[in-house]
Amino acid sequence: MAVADLSQIVKAYDVRGVVPDQWDEALAELFGAAFVQVTGAAAIVVGHDMRPSSPGLSRAFARGAAARGVDVTEIGLCSTDQLYYASGALGLPGAMFTASHNPAQYNGIKMCRAGAAPVGQDTGLTEIRELAERWLQEGAPEPAASPGTITTRETLSDYAAYLCSLVDLTSIRPLKVVVDAGNGMGGHTVPTVFEGLPLTLVPMYFELDGTFPNHEANPLDPANIVDLQERVRAESADLGLAFDGDADRCFVVDERGEPVSPSAITALVAARELAKNGGKGTVIHNLITSWTVPEVVRENGGTPVRTRVGHSFIKAEMARSGAIFGGEHSAHYYFKDFWNADTGMLAALHVLAALGGQSGPLSSLVAQYDRYTGSGEINSTVADQQASLAEIRAAYGDRDDVTLDDLDGLTVTAADWWFNVRPSNTEPLLRLNAEARDEATMTKIRDEVLAIIRA
Repeated sequence: MAVADLSQIVKAYDVRGVVPDQWDEALAELFGAAFVQVTGAAAIVVGHDMRPSSPGLSRAFARGAAARGVDVTEIGLCSTDQLYYASGALGLPGAMFTASHNPAQYNGIKMCRAGAAPVGQDTGLTEIRELAERWLQEGAPEPAASPGTITTRETLSDYAAYLCSLVDLTSIRPLKVVVDAGNGMGGHTVPTVFEGLPLTLVPMYFELDGTFPNHEANPLDPANIVDLQERVRAESADLGLAFDGDADRCFVVDERGEPVSPSAITALVAARELAKNGGKGTVIHNLITSWTVPEVVRENGGTPVRTRVGHSFIKAEMARSGAIFGGEHSAHYYFKDFWNADTGMLAALHVLAALGGQSGPLSSLVAQYDRYTGSGEINSTVADQQASLAEIRAAYGDRDDVTLDDLDGLTVTAADWWFNVRPSNTEPLLRLNAEARDEATMTKIRDEVLAIIRA
């Protein structure tokens, strides 16, 4: 690999790129050496998903770390939240080889410090990139006098037991649940986590296959949950769950096959976590989750805290505020009990416990957590993000009935509606999210703003 500019593959939160065009095992080895130098670790834990390139990249990273005198524990095939579990339970920095829901030719690394604390642009990733770039030009660093060991460890059963210790499912009524793993790591973790619970599991696409032969493993795209929706209805199941490629996100559909908004799941889990915590605690939500979330948090005695979009902001705010739970519109759910890390599986267990603890269907259970009408995220390609934002600000800035804020892009809030427009960090896009008390108002506001953006 001749290129020494890694800015194309080292993103805000992780490493991600096409293999072998943009990165390969030789570079993975340098990343392993750089990771242990930046974290100062004496030992680390490494895991990988089911992509064809993952085992080789993961092993190369381990070699690079061991060459620096660091002991490496390889946990092999795992979900991203299983790697976070290992980092937390073993007290070690960790690296997960995955490109989440990206196509098969991609791969990446999600890195964390001991206790699953994030490594992002401002918390070590920039330094890791700079070291790797330097070594690409000058050659790899000298190996340590005594290299570290590389050993393997099984963590799946411990991970499953830990999750099940956080949510009591033993006394729920029997439920029939369809799970679409999208050929991703949910096919590896779900059978062990669900084992022994009063659940009838209907598996879909549980075969681990990093070429994603059935559909893209991104449940946020409606096209990718069509199979799940049909199967839930065909099986007369109580609910359906869809996991993304590395199984750290979980998407829910109700007994009618209708999608349940991640904001409603955030509100439901927040209410349960607050009840578990004696009706007090801080709950984090990003600024494009529904108004329902802060309302439910307050109703249940908690304190809602609004943050920017993105897991590094949520995790940092979780740590700063001692929050018990956090949720994002993208179906990422963060738990204090899980080292402030995100785990879709734990959110799924909460949904199963809530549903199984009462007699009604999921649609009526979540209705109380779904009070407004949202647009979902609408992307528009624009030539000049800042110019478009300035036009929106000009259109709404003089109105007496709205407030504007700049926490992340531009948020405009009125009595009965709000919208947020924020630029993508990686593409020439503006992302619009709008919400209102009724469908007609939401549609009007959504179309008004889109007309400005797309003029």
